[in-house]
Amino acid sequence: MGTTSKKISVILTLSYCLMGYAQGTLENYRKANAIDSLFKNKVINSPKEFHWIGNDYLWYINNRKKGKEYLLVDSKQQKQSLAFDHNRLALSLSKILGKEILSNELPIDNLEFDKEGSVLIFTTDTLKISCDLRTYQLSEIKGGYKKTIKKEDYWGGNFDELGNKSVGSPDSLHIAFIKNYNLYIKNSKTKEEIQLSYDGSKGFYYSSYMQWSPDSHKIMAYKVKPGEEHKIYFVESSPKDQFQPKLQTRDYLKPGDQLPFKSPQLFTIASKKQIPVAADLFQEQYDVSEIKWKDDSSAFTFEYNQRGHQLYRVLEVNATSGKVKVLIEESSPTFVEYSGKRYRYDAKKSKEIIWASERDGWNHLYLYDAITGKVKNQITKGNWPIREVIKVDEEKKQIYFTASGLDSDQDPYLLQYCSVDFNGKNFKRFTTENGNHKVTFSPDYKYYVDQYSRVDMPPITVLKSVATQKTIVPLQQADISELQQTGWIAPEVFTAKGRDGKTDIWGVIVRPTAFDPNRSYPIIEYIYAGPQDSFVPKNFQPYYWAMSSLAELGFIVVQIDGMGTSNRSKAFQDVCWKNLKDGGFPDRKLWMKAAAAKYKYMNIDKVGIHGTSAGGQNAGAALVFNSDFYDVAVASCGCHDNRMDKMWWNEQWMGYPIGLEYEACSNVANAAQMKGNLMLIVGELDDNVDPASTMQFANALIKANKNFELVTVPGMGHSAGGDFGERKRRDYFVQHLLGVIPPTWDEIYN
Repeated sequence: MGTTSKKISVILTLSYCLMGYAQGTLENYRKANAIDSLFKNKVINSPKEFHWIGNDYLWYINNRKKGKEYLLVDSKQQKQSLAFDHNRLALSLSKILGKEILSNELPIDNLEFDKEGSVLIFTTDTLKISCDLRTYQLSEIKGGYKKTIKKEDYWGGNFDELGNKSVGSPDSLHIAFIKNYNLYIKNSKTKEEIQLSYDGSKGFYYSSYMQWSPDSHKIMAYKVKPGEEHKIYFVESSPKDQFQPKLQTRDYLKPGDQLPFKSPQLFTIASKKQIPVAADLFQEQYDVSEIKWKDDSSAFTFEYNQRGHQLYRVLEVNATSGKVKVLIEESSPTFVEYSGKRYRYDAKKSKEIIWASERDGWNHLYLYDAITGKVKNQITKGNWPIREVIKVDEEKKQIYFTASGLDSDQDPYLLQYCSVDFNGKNFKRFTTENGNHKVTFSPDYKYYVDQYSRVDMPPITVLKSVATQKTIVPLQQADISELQQTGWIAPEVFTAKGRDGKTDIWGVIVRPTAFDPNRSYPIIEYIYAGPQDSFVPKNFQPYYWAMSSLAELGFIVVQIDGMGTSNRSKAFQDVCWKNLKDGGFPDRKLWMKAAAAKYKYMNIDKVGIHGTSAGGQNAGAALVFNSDFYDVAVASCGCHDNRMDKMWWNEQWMGYPIGLEYEACSNVANAAQMKGNLMLIVGELDDNVDPASTMQFANALIKANKNFELVTVPGMGHSAGGDFGERKRRDYFVQHLLGVIPPTWDEIYN
């Protein structure tokens, strides 16, 4: 570079810095690197785990400014105290370990109390120790706490010389196994082998998945017609153990591939005969699973997931006739979300089934008669979804679960804990406070620890009574004063109306510690719009890896849950169906415009976006389909064409058979539309999303004469690119959103 060119470069850099108010400087980079460490350990009185000792006591570790303390809570006496004498234990440990141990940093793990609370058992270094709390005498426990898991323990059966599974009958009289593609049994005493099936072949074989009836009179085995084989290939360019590259392969089914066909086959042991099981009700299968025999051996049930995920059935096979009937049928014109919302509980005593369904537009529980397959009643109901079933109490006929969206004045994603009777009556809430709750119940469900927080509210931890839902012992209230002294600014929870003008869209705004409302800040969105969940953080934490460091460079960073994601209504999520390119972008744009209208320092004319995996697809789609709004994108290991990615995830949302919608949603097929500045990052050994997806996007961009950056990370699997990718991402945003030439890496990282 000549002298004149250098002068021009310096002038441009200085002018860009002035325009960006000195954002993206070496000082900003160093602050971004240090921000995680700066915030670390600055929040005290925020315990993480709680452990019950029987029904009346619990212990936990509290993090204080001066170190750890172990606390014991007596729920009956409604008080808490130190769990033991920290100084005496430290002295005893110092003697046995031969080094000084500090009482506020006891090096103990896997802590357990005996039922009387008089003995501690824990591990330290390589030792397992018992401590008598009356004398603080320590004893080493020799061996016995490490178990070598044998192959038969893990799989629940034995294996022959070919690795095939054999399964013993409950009465121990017979062993079932596969031989020459057929089902055999062997008499355990006489060793006589009896062939039960004769129709197995290499192309339609009996598998080693077998289940005996509880009375040992019958056995079920799958007969399997293999699907097609699909492998993906990787060249590991720089293996650690050799100079030359290695070729790696993975079995990896993609949308549209032919799947195996599994058919349950039923045999009687006494007659050595097969009872035919008609396959009419499970022909077009994605999968059959969850074989369960009834306790009386009269029938077994299994679940059928139809290819395309618009029909899901629980089927019952009569063990005498082989007749198949439908117990539960779930259908949807879009998709049945088996992968994230399927829930089934068989209440054997009452012969009922608890089943989750979105049939009324929200995820709720229903009670079925397990004999007739009729719905007895809807258990939960309302314009809110259940999120997880915690426990089913068959004796009291009660269900404990989490739900969200119960309060119109709260964030609809915040988790609340509830219970309800099987008949849908006696709905009870254990939590109501405006926060995201995590509850730890006592074993007898008489007490519970409730810890709740929000991104803008540090955690509060209390012990409550199940009977009254009232606090009986305040445990901890987090102190963030030291964190605030660093310049930390709490993320802001922000809402704006979505595309329909009615639905609230929720997200967070993250600002840098040196935030100045008189400056102008480009916006960067961190995106993951996978339909399987919601992703905006709800719990308090000082540091958000995908947002906090970027903000320090001179940006406002946001994260948003747009339509097409989960944990709201069925209609909210259905926006994604056969339409993953949507990515909630119409809602995201309106949300950011509303935020920028409120906060003039948010520069709506300079918007970047980054994401990984499905978020990588979203980030690419921002410039392919939404370049009217987004200017810069960094897309890491994205599934840029859903035909190139794993079958289960993509067929769940994009449907089957493969249709024109796959191409319409493809960043690859629509690459010629891309506008703006794009960086693609991919790990060469990504076996989650085929790296060819990124490479084909790059190829299409090259053919369309588009300028972009391609970063391939040697040896990297499915990730955002590791430290190298993070550095490239930061520089790309600084250069293209701030208009600043980034400092050299030698300056920043050395």
